[in-house]
Amino acid sequence: MICSMTGYAVKTRDVERGTLQIELKSVNSRYLDFHFRISEDLRALEMPLRELLAARLSRGKVECRLSFNASAAKAEQLELNGGLLDSLKLLNAQVRQAMPEAKPLSVNDVLRWPGMFGDQSIDFAAMAQPVLALAREALDDFTATRAREGGKLGTMIIERVNAMRDIVRHVAPRIPEAQALFTDKLRQRLVDALGNANDDRVLQEVAVFATRIDVAEELNRLTAHLDEVERVIKHGGACGKRLDFLMQELNREANTLGSKSAITEVSQASMDLKLLIEQMREQIQNLE
Repeated sequence: MICSMTGYAVKTRDVERGTLQIELKSVNSRYLDFHFRISEDLRALEMPLRELLAARLSRGKVECRLSFNASAAKAEQLELNGGLLDSLKLLNAQVRQAMPEAKPLSVNDVLRWPGMFGDQSIDFAAMAQPVLALAREALDDFTATRAREGGKLGTMIIERVNAMRDIVRHVAPRIPEAQALFTDKLRQRLVDALGNANDDRVLQEVAVFATRIDVAEELNRLTAHLDEVERVIKHGGACGKRLDFLMQELNREANTLGSKSAITEVSQASMDLKLLIEQMREQIQNLE
């Protein structure tokens, strides 16, 4: 299985006093590059999240957003802190006695007094386990989306490989005939110029020309590279860099094929091959 570097996943989970949300998205990159967007209360979880993601991913620019929404906390039956309320009544009376002009505490002041409803603080340190569990779920969905897109890209690449094989099979039988035809034309021109078909210079020039237009080696290497592309795709894994290198080699052979062209069919084949190679290269840039 091959994977694209493009993926997206988002997961939410209700926890005590709120809701956790983690979002993962990625685009192609030469290396594995993380960018974390985490609220300060959960910042301590960045390193565990980084280790979790790095164990499953090898390439891509990955953005991870982790947030806690306290507004979604579960409703609770609020109870006043009786002891604190009695203390406030006593203190309020003492202050009013010493300072008659002072305003008494309002209901709003009392209700907003720290600790009036008990301990309402959130223990973010205890969220490590639910956060990492949620991250694993998101990562499963995230890698699944990358795998689905990678499978589609792999199918497209194999289709281009088969198209290139068809081009090679079509043009290969024409090569010997073209070589013989052009060699005979060259020999005749040299004979017309020098007057002797057995002249050493004629034979030497004909041999050099025959070597220059011989593309059998290029066709063999093209076929070998196509076999390797297909093998890498079927093997799966992180293969983007390997395939990118193979595209360079395929392009090199296609260029050489065009430069040695002795007939129109070979020139056209070279152009068609380079077009298919470029189409594959564009998609391979997205593979992990």
